[in-house]
Amino acid sequence: MMTISMSAKTKNISGRPGIALLVVLFIVMVITITVLGFVSQSDVELACGRNMILRTEMDYLAESGLEHARGLVLNPQDTDLEYWTGAASLQLIAGSGDYYDLDVIREDLDPTDRCNYIIDCNSYRLRDSEKIGRSSLRGELRIDPCIAYWVGSSTTVRPQITINGDVYCDGNLTNNGVIDGDVFATGTIAGGSIEGRKNESVVQAPVVWPGLESSDFSPYYIGSAGYLAEIVDANTHSVESFNFTEFNPAGIYYCESDVNMPGDVDINGMLVVEGNLKVSGANNIITSVKNFPALLVTGQVVMEDNATLVINGLAQIGQGISIDAGGVSANVDVVGGLFVGLGGITSDFISVNVTAAPAKASIETWPSFDTAKRWSPAAGAFFRNITRK
Repeated sequence: MMTISMSAKTKNISGRPGIALLVVLFIVMVITITVLGFVSQSDVELACGRNMILRTEMDYLAESGLEHARGLVLNPQDTDLEYWTGAASLQLIAGSGDYYDLDVIREDLDPTDRCNYIIDCNSYRLRDSEKIGRSSLRGELRIDPCIAYWVGSSTTVRPQITINGDVYCDGNLTNNGVIDGDVFATGTIAGGSIEGRKNESVVQAPVVWPGLESSDFSPYYIGSAGYLAEIVDANTHSVESFNFTEFNPAGIYYCESDVNMPGDVDINGMLVVEGNLKVSGANNIITSVKNFPALLVTGQVVMEDNATLVINGLAQIGQGISIDAGGVSANVDVVGGLFVGLGGITSDFISVNVTAAPAKASIETWPSFDTAKRWSPAAGAFFRNITRK
């Protein structure tokens, strides 16, 4: 058997100088590549995690924006416009880099429905004037309940009455007209042509009585500033247009006793009547000033034959609406809310259309110095759906 001496082994190894260094370098290279792969994968996963956190934060911010809009739709008193239409570059936390834009549109394609809103919210994060993350949500908001017609006693909705909105009756309600909405009654509900839900034996009204007093408006306040109403001395109101002024910014016209509207009376403000209001002619219009009611009558409204009355805003009437003896036709249109203490509408000869318009009927009055009183016909609102744009 051949044997190799120690000197031969030494000579063989020394004949391949640097092989050990190459092996070490190869091993180091493999380890380095492996480590760099792990680091790169970790960076990607970390970036994905940060992007997910950013997207989640933007989603939550967009949802908060929708709730912001919901609050202002329910409180139109806080806006200068009839209803809030949105704004840009809003912040939930002042000084942060997170912003959201809101666009609010009321669904006015159907003029008999003022209770639906489309709200778009776009949230984003700004870094060096660049939007590095964003989320866009759209919500369909429904004000519900939204009371269009409120009656403080048992009543009958007569055949010539159409209610576009919800109804409350403190007693039993019989419907012979058309109600395009829900009905709430402390007693029973009978009759047909009710598009919404019937809620019988309710414990309390979804919306309380406005509680307006004639004394709240003579004088009246807006914040700490006091104003005097325009006093109507004659029993017959003048035939002309009446507009609010800087000395009477709510445009309040105050009658201390029964008064007659003879026709062609156009009030841009509010009419307050301590007694009964007789409407004896056509083309009578009352349009409320922002945050104030349109009509307050402590007694009843009596319509004469062929008389018409249009009310844009909130109307509070103490003792119902009737037609004068011998009258066979009269018309009342209300866009806002009609709140009647007793009796409701007591004649089949009065054609009445009431459309819920919470943005017009919501009020903020100032019966005394620096003391505001808020009220709204809207009891709540919910998102029928929220979708990602």
